[in-house]
Formats: sequence, structure tokens, C-alpha cells
Amino acid sequence: MNQKEIEILEILEKNGRLSMEDLAKMVDLTVKETEEIIEKMENGQIILKYLTVIDWQKVEARDPGVTAMIDVKVTPKRDRGFNEIAERIYRFPEVQSVYLMSGAYDLSVVIEGKSLHDVSRFVSEKLSALDSVVSTTTHFIMKKYKHDGTIFGDDEKDRRIVVTP
Repeated sequence: MNQKEIEILEILEKNGRLSMEDLAKMVDLTVKETEEIIEKMENGQIILKYLTVIDWQKVEARDPGVTAMIDVKVTPKRDRGFNEIAERIYRFPEVQSVYLMSGAYDLSVVIEGKSLHDVSRFVSEKLSALDSVVSTTTHFIMKKYKHDGTIFGDDEKDRRIVVTP
């Protein structure tokens, strides 16, 4: 992968809504060259998806639901390690993310539910019921301050006086 391709990825990661013309200017390529690079990276599954980060707390017409991070201790399968159990877990529709971790727990699982009851039912009936799962610890996200580099907040201006030497 060359430097221009990496530069395009870094720009798209910060803002996937840029026009092709603006992106091409930023990396000093033609629109056609930029489109070809992006298409190649999409076909090669380097670019997997374009996302929008939404602060659901500010949308009154929709309940933001409940997000939980679950630490999972598992017994890895012989010759398959953690991959098999991770694949079984990430296939549940409630699961948003699964990470292999170092430390006291093996997997970190992020799930979303409509209520605390939905999350507890998932943990007790689906996750804990898997053969390889030894134990779980569930942490509920109470408030998001920053997610994927995006700061959540009231957008209040900093009212402090700038002091310079």
C-alpha cells in the first residue's frame, strides 16, 4: 500500500462524507485516480463501511436504549483458540463489537439492547449459556463523552480568558 492510499484512508476515517473532488484535491490526485483507489480498497475489504456517529441522547423522539460492555472469560478450543467462540458471539444480532483482550478477561463484548432487561436476558440466556464461557462481568454505559474520536456534549464555548506569557 502506498502513501497516497494510506493518506486517503486516514482522511476518510475522519470524514467519510467528503466529496470526491475535495478528497482528490487533498491528496493531490485526479478524481478518477482517487475513485479507482477507493474502489480497489472497497473491493479488497480494506474499507468495510462508512459510518455516521449520532448522539441519540439529543433525539427526543427515540429512546437511546442501553449499551453494555461485557468482559468474558472463556476456555479456548484446542487448535482453534478464541476464534470459534468469538465467531459464535459476534453472530448474535445484539452484539456490536467483540475484541480479544489481554488481562483478566479474554473477550470484550459490546452489546445494545432496548432496556436493562434485554441486556440481562442476553447475558443469562445466550452468552452465559455457551459452552466455552466461564464467567462474565457486565458494565453499563451511562453516558458517552467521546466515541470514535467524536466528542459528545453541549457544544458550550470555552469562556475562560486566554492567558499568554
